[in-house]
Amino acid sequence: QVQLVESGGGLVQPGGSLRLSCAASGRIFSLNAMAWYRQAPGKQRELVAVITSGGSTNYADSIKDRFTISRDNAKNTVYLQMNSLKPEDTAVYYCKVEIRPLSGPRYDYWGQGTQVTVSS
Repeated sequence: QVQLVESGGGLVQPGGSLRLSCAASGRIFSLNAMAWYRQAPGKQRELVAVITSGGSTNYADSIKDRFTISRDNAKNTVYLQMNSLKPEDTAVYYCKVEIRPLSGPRYDYWGQGTQVTVSS
């Protein structure tokens, strides 16, 4: 059994910062790519940032230079540091982690989502 638990969302004023966390737990053998997605009302879910097991990162153009993805392999956790937040960043943010469990094939697991609202 593998579980992802997200935390860190909330309400913030434009220009503010938030840090999202996503912790994986359970019968895990290894974690591969870890990513953050977001879905705004009425829009499709979109990739925000991804970090590979080797630490390489890639970002959506809309958040480049404002958001930073990182991972702590010892804690099985991925983070998203969000700075200079804008109202258009308002969305539900989801983490996705490719996990190889102790038994069975690799699989993409999703977090439950955390709401980020940027508003004055």
